[in-house]
Amino acid sequence: MTRYSYQSFPYVTPPELSGAAPFDAQVIIVGAGPVGLAAAVDLALHGIRSIVLDGKDVVSRGSRAICWSKRTLDIFNRLGIGRRVRAKGVIWQVGRVFRGDNEICNFNLLAEDGHEMPAFVNLQQYYVEEYLVARAADFPDLIDLRWRNRVIAVSQSRDRAIADIETPDGAYRLEAPYLLACDGARSPVRHMLRLDFSGQGFPERFLIADVEMKADFPPERHFWFEPSFHQGQSALIHKQPDDIYRIDFQLSPDVDPQEEVKPERVLPRVRAAVQDRPFTLDWVSIYTFQCRRLERFIHERIIFVGDAAHVVSPFGARGGNGGIQDVDNLGWKLAHVLKGEARQALLDTYDEERCHGADENLRHSARATTFMTPRTRAEHHFRDAVLDLSATHAFARRLLNSGRLSQPCSLEGLRLQTPAQADGGLTPGVACPDAPVTAPGSHSEDYLLHHLGGRFCLLAIDDATTEPPQGLDVVSVGDKCRLSDKSGLVAARYGSSVSYLIRPDQHIAARFHQPRSGEIRQALHRALAGAP
Repeated sequence: MTRYSYQSFPYVTPPELSGAAPFDAQVIIVGAGPVGLAAAVDLALHGIRSIVLDGKDVVSRGSRAICWSKRTLDIFNRLGIGRRVRAKGVIWQVGRVFRGDNEICNFNLLAEDGHEMPAFVNLQQYYVEEYLVARAADFPDLIDLRWRNRVIAVSQSRDRAIADIETPDGAYRLEAPYLLACDGARSPVRHMLRLDFSGQGFPERFLIADVEMKADFPPERHFWFEPSFHQGQSALIHKQPDDIYRIDFQLSPDVDPQEEVKPERVLPRVRAAVQDRPFTLDWVSIYTFQCRRLERFIHERIIFVGDAAHVVSPFGARGGNGGIQDVDNLGWKLAHVLKGEARQALLDTYDEERCHGADENLRHSARATTFMTPRTRAEHHFRDAVLDLSATHAFARRLLNSGRLSQPCSLEGLRLQTPAQADGGLTPGVACPDAPVTAPGSHSEDYLLHHLGGRFCLLAIDDATTEPPQGLDVVSVGDKCRLSDKSGLVAARYGSSVSYLIRPDQHIAARFHQPRSGEIRQALHRALAGAP
C-alpha cells in the first residue's frame, strides 16, 4: 500500500503584482478546501468567474471529513467528480451498534435499488480536494486558483467586497461584487468581521486516530457503547481507502489534549481496539463537540459557507456534507443575481434555506451528543434503558442515537416553493430522488439525475405537461417520451401523470397535475423570488 503523496501546488505571482492583465473576478472565494473549491466549480458551470485564495499550497493533511452522503455524491456528480469519488472510496450502507462487545442493532441506509450513488462513500478529504483542484483546472478562463495567497483583511463598500492579500511577492488588494468565506471553523474572515457563533458547546473530547493496517474489517460503520477495549466510553471504527481505518475514542472532558495525542497515549488505545493486528499510526487529532452557527450567513457582500458559517459534531457526517449542500444552494442563486436574472431577494433565500438546514443539523447533532455522552443522572438512566431494550425491542432501537447520519434537507414550506394543490407525488421542497432511465435507441445505463440540475426544468411523468412555457426545458419520462422508465421506479418514486418544476439544485419547486403555462410561469417566478 502506498500512502497518500502530498504534492505542493505551484505559487504564481498574481497579476496584480506582476503587471500581467488582471483576472476580472465576479466572486472572491477565501479557502481552497472542499467547500471553496466546490463553490468555484459550481459557479464556473454557471459561467461565473472566481478567484480562489488559500494561504497554503497543499491539500488538507489528515483524513478529516471522510463520510460523504448520497445527497453530496449526487452534487459531486453534477460538479463532475462523483464517479471519481465513488471509484476510489469505500462504499457502505450498513451500520452496526454494539453495547460492550455484543451487537444490539443494525441498519441499512439505502435498502432499495435503482440509485446511481450509494448511501455513503468513505473517502479522505485530501482526495476530494485533489479531485476538485483537477476539476477546477477544466475552467482556466473562469477559475483562478491562487496558492500561498493569504487574506489578511476584508472590508466592503456598497457594491463591492474587498480583500487584502499577502503573498511571497508582497501584498495586493482584490475587489469583486461578492466574497465567499469558505475558510473553515476557525474562519479568519469571520474573526475579521468580529462575528461570533451562537449555540452549544460540549466539554467531551474525542480522539481521532487514522491507522494503516491490513484487516478483514467489513465496509460498515461500527459504533460501540462501553466496549471492552475502551471501558466506560464509546468508540467508532470506519474503513477508508488505502488500508486506512478511522478510529474515534471518547475521552474524559478533563484530559490534556496535548498529552492525549502523544504516541505513548494513542498507541495503547489503538492496540486494544485492533487487538493483534499490526498497524502504523497515520494521523491523530482531538476535537470537542460543537453545535453552533452564525445568526446570519449573508453579511451584505460577504457570504459565509460551510464550517465558516456553522459547526457540528462529526458524528452523523453533517459537517462536510452540510457545507457541500450550502454550495449547492448558493451557487445558482448567486449566478442568477450576478447575471441580472434575479433580484437580491433570491440571494437572501440562501440565508433562509441554509440556516434552516444548519438548524436541522444542529438539532440532530446536539441530540446525538446528549445520548452518547450523558451528563445528568436522568440522561444516563434514559440512555441505559434504551441500550438495555434495543436488543429485543424495535421501539427502543428507534431511540438509539450513535449519530443520526446526514440526510437531504427538505425545504418544504419555505418561500421559494409553491405549495402543492393536489395529492399524489413528491412534496415541493424535497431533493429529487434518483431512478434508472433509458434514452430512445440507447442500451447504456443512465439515471434521471443526470438530466436534472444546473438549470430550471420541468420534469413531466407520462407526458403530463400540456403547455410548457417557452424557454423552459422539459424532461419527459414515460412511453414515447424523451426518457423511458423501464424499471417503473420513476413512476414509483414520483407518481404518474404528474409534473414538477425542478430547481437548479435538484430540489422540487412545485408539483402540478395537468398544469397550464401560466401556472408554471407563476411557480417559476416564485422560485426566483420574483424575477425582474
